Parts: sequence; structure tokens; C-alpha cells
Amino acid sequence: MNQQLGIAGHNRCHGPRIIEGGVCFNLWAPTAESVELLEIGRPPCRMTRDADGWYQLMSPTARDGTRYQFRINQDLVVPDPASLFQPDDVGAPSEVLDLSTLRDANPYAGRPWAETVIYELHVGTFSEEGTYAGVEKRLHYLRDLGITAIELMPINDVPGRHNWGYDGVLLNAPNARYGRPQDLKRLLRAAHDLDIMVYLDVVYNHFGPQLNYLHSYAENFFNKRHSTGWGPAVNLEGRDGAFVREFLIENALIWLRDYGFDGLRFDAVHALKDDSEWHFLVELAETVRQELPGRRVHLMLENEANQAHLLDRVEGRPRYYDAQWGDDFHNALHVLLTGEDEGYYRAFADKPLEHLARSLAEGFAYQGEVFALHDEPRGEPSAHLPPEATIFFAQNHDQIGNRALGERLSKLVSPEKLRQTMALVLLNPHIPMLFMGEEAAVETPFLFFADWTGEAAELTREGRRKEFAHFKSFSTPEMRARIPDPCDERTFQASKLNWSSIDRSPGCARFRALTAQLLQIRREKIVPLIERGFVSAQRELLGDDPRQGGVHVRWQTKRGEVLQIVANFAGERLPMPQLVEGECLWRGGPAEEQHLLPGDIIVRLGQVRPA
Repeated sequence: MNQQLGIAGHNRCHGPRIIEGGVCFNLWAPTAESVELLEIGRPPCRMTRDADGWYQLMSPTARDGTRYQFRINQDLVVPDPASLFQPDDVGAPSEVLDLSTLRDANPYAGRPWAETVIYELHVGTFSEEGTYAGVEKRLHYLRDLGITAIELMPINDVPGRHNWGYDGVLLNAPNARYGRPQDLKRLLRAAHDLDIMVYLDVVYNHFGPQLNYLHSYAENFFNKRHSTGWGPAVNLEGRDGAFVREFLIENALIWLRDYGFDGLRFDAVHALKDDSEWHFLVELAETVRQELPGRRVHLMLENEANQAHLLDRVEGRPRYYDAQWGDDFHNALHVLLTGEDEGYYRAFADKPLEHLARSLAEGFAYQGEVFALHDEPRGEPSAHLPPEATIFFAQNHDQIGNRALGERLSKLVSPEKLRQTMALVLLNPHIPMLFMGEEAAVETPFLFFADWTGEAAELTREGRRKEFAHFKSFSTPEMRARIPDPCDERTFQASKLNWSSIDRSPGCARFRALTAQLLQIRREKIVPLIERGFVSAQRELLGDDPRQGGVHVRWQTKRGEVLQIVANFAGERLPMPQLVEGECLWRGGPAEEQHLLPGDIIVRLGQVRPA
């Protein structure tokens, strides 16, 4: 028989906790009138409630592996919102998991941030198997390429067979489609054995549209005073907001402390609305760093607001977050490479050279200037930050998958521009990131996909078509009909990497060799400069047209070393700027002494001459 246990007997916490004598089940359901525990194979048992809306019950029969659900108001049956595993998908019973069995006695310490080269991947489409084991099989390939960290797109559980992961409803439960928690842990251990870090993308700014039951029993989980593109914001304020903060911070600790992830990337944090004196992002970072001493844990942001203060350093170390994704760099570079100027590229199309050069020299292109898309100031001054406070990329899941047809740069630009781009991304002193397959210039699309049903599926299809209605290429219904159906199984299958082509194609082999060569140069020449510390940067535009031309950027270290990058994005040759005396690390494109030819890029390492 189940036994009820009051607050005095066990501290309140989200999710089940294995204790001596059984399992203590907890649910914060402040707007529910009653909650029952449905332990599979046993009769329902009513849970006790306290004044804050916490329901608790200790079951002496439950243990690791027990399946259970909750029944709300004697009617609605729901999974545990803090479930640690859902073996039969989101709407089915949750499973008790003993997290202590996943923890390492001697956790992997990680690698210095300066050594980081990130490889972003989606577990379901990275391999034919679409599992953690499928990723594990390719770890030696990534290690030999020069990758030091893999970043998994969100693996929290979502309804259906496939999804990008950003519409999660059970944040603590790794998706059973990819394997059991033990399989995920096996992947991390295998990566760590090869000295590869593993990062995870997490989403705290919203929950998915299907099978999210929080509104049914915890309306206070959301704050109607703040709204986002997904509806009312997650509540981070006041007494109720404190419980939500605990839920989210515990999620971060589960991934980092229990599974042993080496870092987290926090999605779209500008949508975390919080007017508290102690902002949630500050509390999150401080708590993580306090709870995990002795480990190199890397915390990364996606932040449209360009809040440089979250990236500040104290005695050379991050006060809160290690780095932010450098969307400004990407957007300016993409405009220069493709000439595209629609959507968010419009804010970078007026002077892409300046935006690119400023990003290279100072991290952000927008540091308080009016942003054209919002018609209001965006960003904070960032020139004081070190280069490694921003993560630079030419492609990622968003920038490919948010295109109507999911095209990669390999389908949009010439091979010469692609090689120039790879050299620029990998040999600048910011932290580089590649998207799966980019190292081999694959042409496999990465499309937006989700396994919604019913109204959600139809709204997603129609929303996808409306999203591109203002683009010239999709201005008519006939043109928009070409956009793949996100909820069609074939859209998911078309996004899977073709490893037969990667392994056997001469073109893929040549580009992969280029990537490996550039990463070796970075490891041997650029990383030591980052470790010694850059103290200043200068930028110069080459050519008379701000929409096409070249950039010339120089970074100087504390020791007086100078890293120089000169690149020509114009369709004509440009005058050669003065090059630093020293070592030529890279010269792409045809060489000419007095001019930079189209597609050329020069990377040099020299020394400041004493006055």
C-alpha cells in the first residue's frame, strides 16, 4: 500500500526521488484540485498537497524502472513533467530512473575553451540509424578531422517519431527514439575517451504545442504579463517563478552533473522574460558554476539582444557565460557570399562588409545601433570582449533549415567561395562551429521537420508557407507548393546525411582534407594565441562599395603577436593592403603580389616591431 509523506518528511523537488524505502513522487500543480499517482499495476493513490500547490506521495513499492502517471482532478491522465524517461513516447507512462547510476566516479574534466571546435549535429539525421549509437560510430572520424566538441541539437522528448527538438514538452527525458538513457551515457563516455567534449542544446523559452499539459494543472508556470512568439512567457518572477527557476536549473544540472555533458547551449534566451532583480540567466550560470567545481563546463547563449554583459570576464575567466552564437557574423557573411537581402538579411544588406569586419574585430555588428527589422536599438558594446566570447559559423541548423528548401552553402555558392569561407571560419580567433556534413561540402538538405498530427500539423504546414510568402522566390501559391511538407516522413528522411557519399565521393574527400588541414593550422597556430590573450583588434574595408569588396582585420596579443586576415569578396581584384612580416599560415585562391583576386584570403602571423 502506498504511503503519504508530508513536506516535513522530504524536501520538495521536481520529479521522482529514490529514497530509502521507496520513491518519493512530487508534482507542482497549483491550479489542480486533486492529484492521484497511478503506479502501473497498482491501485490509484491520492497525493497530499501543501499551501504552495506541491503534491507528494512516497511509494514503498516503486523503484528504478517503475512506470507511473498522474491523474488530475480525477480525469486527465498525464506524464510527469519532470519525467526522466518516456520509453513509449510523451503521452505514455513515465519511468523512474536512478540518476546515480549514470554519474561517473571520476568525471571527465573537459578541455580549455580556447581549444574548442564545435560540430553541431541532429542525432536523428546524423546517421542512418538515427540513434546515439549511430553518432558513437563516427566519433573517430570527427576526432581525426580535428573536432574537439560535438553539440547535440535538443534531445528532450517531443511527440512523434522525429522533430528538430525545439518543441520539447518533457525537458528532463532524453528522446527514446534515439535510445535509452544508458545509451546516451555510453555515447558521452566514448566521446570523452577520445578527448571529445559533448555539448547539448536546451530550450527554456517555451514548450511544444502538442501533449504539453502544464496549462491544465500549473497555469502559474507561465506569466501572462510577458508574451513571446510562442504565447505567454515561462514564468521566472515571484514566488511561483522561483519554482519554475528550480525546475529549469535542475534540468541543466541533470545534463551536466548526472549525464556528464561538458556544456550547454541555451536557445533564444532573449525570449526569457524576467524583470527580477536577480535575472534568471545570472542565477542559472552562478548555480551551475558553483555546483560543478573542478570541471571545465562551457555555457553558451543564443541571444538576439547581443547582451555583452553576460559574456564579461573576471581575471580572464567568464563571469557567467563563455560565449554567444555570432549570428551577426553569419548574416553579414551570407549576404556577401550570396547577395541575398530578404528576411533578416535585410538588416545586413546595406553595408555587409562593415558588419562583417566589425564582427570579426569586436564580436557583434550591432552594439546599440537601430536594428532595421525591429526599428529599435539592438545590442551592447562588445569591443572589450575577447574573440573567444563569440562562436562563429557559416552554417548551422537554423540558417540551413529555416530556408524553404533547406539548401546548404554548397548549393548556393561556388567551390572557390566555399573554400574561402571555410578558411575564414576556421582561422579567425573566435570559436568556430561547423554543421554536420559541412566539413565535406555535402549537398544533402537539412529541412524543417516535425511529426505533428491533426490541427498542429495543418497549422505548421500553413505557417511554413506563409513564412515565405513575402520572398520573391515563393511569391505565388504555385511557388510555395514546392516547399516540403514538414510533417511528411520523406522530409525527415531527405535530411539524413549520406555517409556513402561522404566516405567515397572524391569531391567530399578533397573538401574534408581541406577542413582537416585548416583545423591543424588552427590547433598549432591560432589556439596558442587565444590562450595567451588578444588585447586589441583593428579593421579596414577594402574597396569603395560597402556592399562588396574586402576586409582586412588584425588582432594583437599581449606578447605583441599579430594575426592578420585579408579576404576579397568582390568580383574584381582589389589593392593589396600592407601585410605583416612573418609567417603565411594560409593563402587561398590564385596568388598575385600587388592585388587580392576574387575569392582570395590571406592569413598571416607576425610580430609588432619595437618602436
